[in-house]
Amino acid sequence: MGEILGIGMSHFPGMRAAPGGGTNLSRMLQRPDIPAEWKESKNWPADMQKQWSDDEGMAHAQAHREEFVKQCKIAREALDRFKPDFVLCWGDDQYENFKEDIIPSFCVLAYDDMDIHPYHPERDRLDPNAAVSALAAPIDRPPPPNAWGEPADTVIHVKGKRDAAKYLARGLINRGIDTAYAYQPLHFDGLAHAFLNTVMFLDWDRKGFEYPYVSMQVNCYGSHVIVNRGGAFPVGRINIPEGDLDPPGPTPKRCMEVGAAVVRTLKESPWRVAVIASSSWSHAFLVPKNYFVYPDVEGDRRMYDALIKGDYDTWRNVSNASVEESGWQELRNWWCLVGAMEELGHKTPAHHTFLESWLMNSNKTFALYDPR
Repeated sequence: MGEILGIGMSHFPGMRAAPGGGTNLSRMLQRPDIPAEWKESKNWPADMQKQWSDDEGMAHAQAHREEFVKQCKIAREALDRFKPDFVLCWGDDQYENFKEDIIPSFCVLAYDDMDIHPYHPERDRLDPNAAVSALAAPIDRPPPPNAWGEPADTVIHVKGKRDAAKYLARGLINRGIDTAYAYQPLHFDGLAHAFLNTVMFLDWDRKGFEYPYVSMQVNCYGSHVIVNRGGAFPVGRINIPEGDLDPPGPTPKRCMEVGAAVVRTLKESPWRVAVIASSSWSHAFLVPKNYFVYPDVEGDRRMYDALIKGDYDTWRNVSNASVEESGWQELRNWWCLVGAMEELGHKTPAHHTFLESWLMNSNKTFALYDPR
């Protein structure tokens, strides 16, 4: 019988950059569709003004980074103590591997080993002249400095485990979860940023990441996955006509059902598995009610309170409309984890922390659930 460790964390791209870059808010305030009064700090919530302070949030950004790195190392320590046979990561795809030709709700990526160049420009395998998404680095510019001071030709080796991925997909289908699966990337030559950043952050000290890795894509961006093409525009634009939007992503309830089915499948396997939900929570650029200036901090606090109390019904009963209102698109990865942990009988995480930030685009939550 398999044993399962649960981890929740963030893959926030800003942490890959070298320290000292300031806040995401400074960049977001340049958006032309933000009303002038929302760009005035005197009109912001008191906690946000405190983080902004008299240095435009520089001290907050540094403290936020330091705590983020600390939590990534805590998660890695738990992983090393557990010594899984493989790691399963739920993550989103922002117009990287899944584009106009196919958008599955869930897809098990049964990839073999990969050698990935994290700092090379990201090209589309089917169109070498096109970037895979708005997140991609410009092809004609050198990569910006990174958090580890690594050279542009750095290679990260990520082990695959196709037999486990096929076992998982087979088990889900037999349990009524009609998941997609793939043996090789379609557009993105490597792992989309949600999955790659998770490996990079769990190996912050660069001692190597030896655990085989299975990615499971969740269509987090749903109604904005194509219209947005992976970036902040026009995803947050208010009142986009419904006919211009894409079909929605899976509901929170369905994500929890999928997470529970994953656990039931893995518990019957011969493997020890670490299951990871990787995403920040509400994203400022996805919260129209705040004119994209700050995340839904109050909403995130409520979800965090429910998480640490083991209040699974609060998580299950969130509607897709609320997901889009609060910028919780990427939280769908966590809904899979929460459903998995409920299935295992957990009442509360063994370790948890909430990194609140009004300025860094999103709040970051970390959680560890002891093996069962």
